[in-house]
Amino acid sequence: QVQVVESGGGLVQPGGSLRLSCVASGSIFSINAMGWYRQAPGKQRELVATINSGGSTNYGDSVKGRFTISRANAKNTVYLQMNSLKPEDTAVYYCATAQTMGRLTSRKNIDYWGQGTQVTVSS
Repeated sequence: QVQVVESGGGLVQPGGSLRLSCVASGSIFSINAMGWYRQAPGKQRELVATINSGGSTNYGDSVKGRFTISRANAKNTVYLQMNSLKPEDTAVYYCATAQTMGRLTSRKNIDYWGQGTQVTVSS
């Protein structure tokens, strides 16, 4: 069993920055890929960014050039640095884990989800 816990959400003005963190604990030997999804009210949960243990990354089109995902393997932690935030980035952000990057890109193949952290971008 794996526990996934996010932190770092909050309220920020448009153009501002936030950094989310996610820590995985438990049977972490099964984790290779970690990443972030988000879900805005009335919308489907969408992929934001993923990273594997080798450092390969993948980003959703709406966040490319603004968000950066990174990982501290020794700490089983993944970060999401969010810059130039827009009101449309407002959502609950979820951390997710899977055995491969490929599986992480499909919601049905996610092994573990965190409880989510709210990010609100508003003036």
